[in-house]
Amino acid sequence: MKIRANKQIIESILINLQPFLEKKDASQITSHILFKTQDNKCVVKATDSEIGLKIVTDNISIEAEGAFTANGKKLLDIIRILKDDEIILELLDDTLIIKQKYSKFKLPTFDPNTYPDFPVIEDKPQISLDSLSLIQNLKKISPAIDTNNPKFELNGALINIKNNSTDLVGTDTRRLAIASIVGDNEKALSLIVPKKAILEIQKLFLDQIDIYYDETNLIISNENYFFYTRLINGKFPDYQRIIPSSIKQQITLPKKEMIDAIKMITTISQEIKMTLLSDSIIFNSLSADNVEAKTELEISTGLQDKFEISFNSKYLLDFISQINKSEFTIQLNEPSLPFIVKDDNFITIIMPIVA
Repeated sequence: MKIRANKQIIESILINLQPFLEKKDASQITSHILFKTQDNKCVVKATDSEIGLKIVTDNISIEAEGAFTANGKKLLDIIRILKDDEIILELLDDTLIIKQKYSKFKLPTFDPNTYPDFPVIEDKPQISLDSLSLIQNLKKISPAIDTNNPKFELNGALINIKNNSTDLVGTDTRRLAIASIVGDNEKALSLIVPKKAILEIQKLFLDQIDIYYDETNLIISNENYFFYTRLINGKFPDYQRIIPSSIKQQITLPKKEMIDAIKMITTISQEIKMTLLSDSIIFNSLSADNVEAKTELEISTGLQDKFEISFNSKYLLDFISQINKSEFTIQLNEPSLPFIVKDDNFITIIMPIVA
């Protein structure tokens, strides 16, 4: 096999494929990227067997058909060091030759026929969700998805497809984020998608996509990309039970002013106490040493009595960073009970810090 292309084209493809490689064991074929020719186009693949990406491009010139593999990280390191000009990749005697004018590199290869197969979309059911709404709302809940939780199902997002809406849910047990997409669905379905896959979907897909699934995989494709991830096999917590059934106080708050006030306190402490009075909100740092931060925001809350609640400011800032409006709603019950921050179809339920 022999191909040639401009450095920028090859480099861009290799960068997109890096998150899908086996990083710990370079002796595994999953640490390699597969190049092969198909229908006068170049197909480039990477997978760690849990998540995978295939890129189809006609921007690479094919001089001799075939297939080869190469260590994905080492190949990218080589391409990056070369000049912004045409690069030749050629397989000779089971060795990959990378050439550019007077520069030449060699990399060992695996038998391309032993490269792991990707799932296929034939005969798989399709999910009919608005692609842009799905991607935008996955971004909203991503910060709340846990990492390295012994309960594996919490290391992913729940996609809960119901008759007339779809809920996207993430939790790290200290907060619960729910983004809802309104729209009729043909079939009820629940899938738990790993956090790594959720983050990669947001990077890769910016336009309309086709979504397929089976018992073990979620597949997303468009004209140039074929992405798959293994689903998490588990039972997601009953998130509906966590949503408070009644609310005692509801206040509309300004987005920018809240961000400014909270960030002022976070120079000292991420944990803050918020005191709501009838005509102002006071923010205090919660820190074990003698360092202290305090600021006040003049705003009419409508409250008759003082209300104090302490919480991790990161959870509130994560929520605020995902909303587009200039205001949002906070819903309160008791200082020791979870509170809700809300913006149209997106809510986050936050556990307070109880002394």
